[in-house]
Amino acid sequence: MTIPLDLRVTGATPAGWAVRPFALADVELGDGLFAAKRSLMLDFARGYDVDRLLQVFRTNAGLDTLGAVAPGGWEGLDGEANGNLRGHFTGHFLTMLAQAYASTGEQVFADRIHYMVGALAEVRQALRDDPVVREATDRPGSVRLIRGSYQYLELPATALGATAEVTLAAWVKPTHDTDWARVFDFGDDTTRYLYLTVRNAAGAPRFAITTTGAEGEQGIDGEQPLPLDEWSHLAVTITCATGTLYVNGVAVGENTAMTLNPEVLGSLTNNWIGRSQYPDDPVFAGALDGVGIWWRALSADEVARLPRSGGGSIVGDPVPRRTWGGPSHPGFLAAYPETQFITLESMTESRYTVVWAPYYTAHKILRGLLDAYRAVGDPVALDLATGLCDWMYARLSVLPDETRQRMWGIFSSGEFGGIVEAICDLYAVTGDPRHAALARLFDLDSLIDACAAGRDVLDGLHANQHIPIFIGLVRLHEVTGEQRYLTAARRFWDMVIPTRMYSIGGTSTVEFWRAAGVIAGSLGELTAETCCAYNLLKLSRMLFLHDRDPKYMDYYERAMYNQVPGSKRDLADAEKPLVTYFIGLTPGHVRDYTPKEGATCCEGTGMESATKYQDTVYLAAVDGSALYVNLYSPSTLGWAERGITVVQDTRYPYAQDTTLTIHGEGAFDLCLRVPGWARDGFEVQVNGERTAGTAGPDGYLTISRAWRDGDTVGVRIPFRLRVERALDDPGIQTLFYGPVNLVARDARSTLLPVSLYPTARLSGDLIAALTPEPGAPLHFTLDGVPVAPFFEGTDDPTHVYFRRSEPQVIFAGLDSGVANPVRDDGTGLLDEVWDAAPFRDQEALVDRVRAVVDAWVDGGLLTAGDGDRIVVAAAAAPFQI
Repeated sequence: MTIPLDLRVTGATPAGWAVRPFALADVELGDGLFAAKRSLMLDFARGYDVDRLLQVFRTNAGLDTLGAVAPGGWEGLDGEANGNLRGHFTGHFLTMLAQAYASTGEQVFADRIHYMVGALAEVRQALRDDPVVREATDRPGSVRLIRGSYQYLELPATALGATAEVTLAAWVKPTHDTDWARVFDFGDDTTRYLYLTVRNAAGAPRFAITTTGAEGEQGIDGEQPLPLDEWSHLAVTITCATGTLYVNGVAVGENTAMTLNPEVLGSLTNNWIGRSQYPDDPVFAGALDGVGIWWRALSADEVARLPRSGGGSIVGDPVPRRTWGGPSHPGFLAAYPETQFITLESMTESRYTVVWAPYYTAHKILRGLLDAYRAVGDPVALDLATGLCDWMYARLSVLPDETRQRMWGIFSSGEFGGIVEAICDLYAVTGDPRHAALARLFDLDSLIDACAAGRDVLDGLHANQHIPIFIGLVRLHEVTGEQRYLTAARRFWDMVIPTRMYSIGGTSTVEFWRAAGVIAGSLGELTAETCCAYNLLKLSRMLFLHDRDPKYMDYYERAMYNQVPGSKRDLADAEKPLVTYFIGLTPGHVRDYTPKEGATCCEGTGMESATKYQDTVYLAAVDGSALYVNLYSPSTLGWAERGITVVQDTRYPYAQDTTLTIHGEGAFDLCLRVPGWARDGFEVQVNGERTAGTAGPDGYLTISRAWRDGDTVGVRIPFRLRVERALDDPGIQTLFYGPVNLVARDARSTLLPVSLYPTARLSGDLIAALTPEPGAPLHFTLDGVPVAPFFEGTDDPTHVYFRRSEPQVIFAGLDSGVANPVRDDGTGLLDEVWDAAPFRDQEALVDRVRAVVDAWVDGGLLTAGDGDRIVVAAAAAPFQI
């Protein structure tokens, strides 16, 4: 694929947008659900020790880590899959800080941004420079090899010497219990070598020499592991046919049948302290002192008297090196070596313990730096972001297209997150055509082409690896004008929502997609990955900016009032963000707010979600002619370009109304979103007088007028209790009250049977089945079982889905005496009746009942006599409106 370098720089409002967002700073949240959830996350943003996040970056660069301990989970050298995703959480944290500062203006967030950006700049500079070996704090003149810095010492070619006798000795203070980390290693490859290690496979010291690889090693093993974080003396001597291994001056092992020695090995290429000839072996982590090589075999007494420093016959000074050499480009910045990226280029299958999504991690870092630049204008952040993209372009632009296509198609290892969106955002700042070209180097053509053509290829794909791709494609369309990108994103969205969406707005099971329409059949403990909802929100918002299709904002409201707030535990914590990874949808599931010890991808996106709740409450027409109210939430909008302030006063979703007060004057359209579930009863009053009108094709009721200071707009959005059925099993259902997904709180691990029709109203509202809990808005009981909003972040066992059970045909408490017949697909007669609600009056209901009964009788599913009894009951039932 040829990448053109003549792409234009997009302006602040990309071509094709119908509406545009406001900055976070333009919208202030009032007291309510969103502000309360954000407040909990701000405690974490203020209190967490950011040096812990920077630890892995500083370690990789060989810098002082200031005694910080890396977070658990995926962050740290001992994280899952060898810590191959480390560094991602730092990017998330920067984005959270940037959003927190934009939203609140608190200086503490800006200060933390500047500190972290400055530290990352020091890391990048250290990676550019030659490595520097540091001293152990408890022994001046010693050498400290920091675990994770991939540093070792290279000895002169003549250090070992072609001698038949030799002594190798060193004081060692290992700081980690990894096996096979070398003190000395001399060799050409994995065939001819000699080494001394602090730990063999059994954890004890070992010396070995071979000319035929591992199977031909002549070795000496110790008996006990050396203690961690303590100094021990380790030595080996070879003389004639005898090799002796010493620990603290005491012989712990002997081999009297040795035929190999340095003289036999001859001149060797690799002469190292701390590094193994085997590339998968760890680099020695710890301190070294008194390192010496003698071209003779010291006696036992001499070994025992070796000092803590000095001695030996090393010719020349050891030179500090990195196992991976150094960055291929000065813009490189990561918390692990560039080898992660290099190895990916030759991979053909997923091996996340070897390479785990390095470009995904690069995306998080890039995004965090860009957000930091936007929030506080730190030029260093922009320079770091620019350098990172320059490095990626230098790396990827020279690869054949087939190599990139293969890379991006590899599960997990080739995952690159939303990096394309971030690169396009940088391009909007820099105007550098290489950055626009770089964004297209991530095209995964097989996926783009399939989705653009409307071919659903999602079954079996990793959900969150692919959702952010389409976020990037929308931005690429805005940069390039290429329609294929936008078409693919639109059609992809339709493949996920609603056919792969759970009621709370989430998608995926065990991180993957099943076939379209499989909802009940995919419910499990590991469903609804939180990252997926975060990214679907971004994609929905971006598509709405282009199309103003109400389906996008209906989804946005669903996820914002359910999965996103419900994924955050209702508890302040300065050490953990307390956000779910998966949300189990099996009966009685208890949410885990500290998955995998913290610092996962979903906790990262959870930090971001909780600090930008206001980003889509309002939108404006690109030409400034209209204001869109998308979410009903207590907030204040400062619309600076029109000199207008809008104050929204509401307790939504605890209440069903809101009041908007206009401050300032001017003519514009006020577009009030009518949710898809609010089909009837949506009312608007301007200055106390009811305004006629209905929602247009875009789902908004528009009021056009010249607004005066102090004008008020009252909106009533009536909630009704309704159900949503699983697409593959209509008997598996979930409850909604207005925008709120209500869940049962019950420890049982089986689906709860629920009956709702016996008390249904002519409006179709099922609310009479619930008994309100006094003084607890949105809390009810259903057949004695507590029911509450999903968005509450509690530790209660919950039931999001239940089994609908309507055994009898009952209207308004009047039992017809007839069992409710059910079709093979699980749809009952009562379902067909009530699906036509609301009914204008009881007569309209009876007409519907008669039509449904006649069809079921004609189909042989109901007797004529039972049908008559059903119609009589419907006519006699004491209905409420």
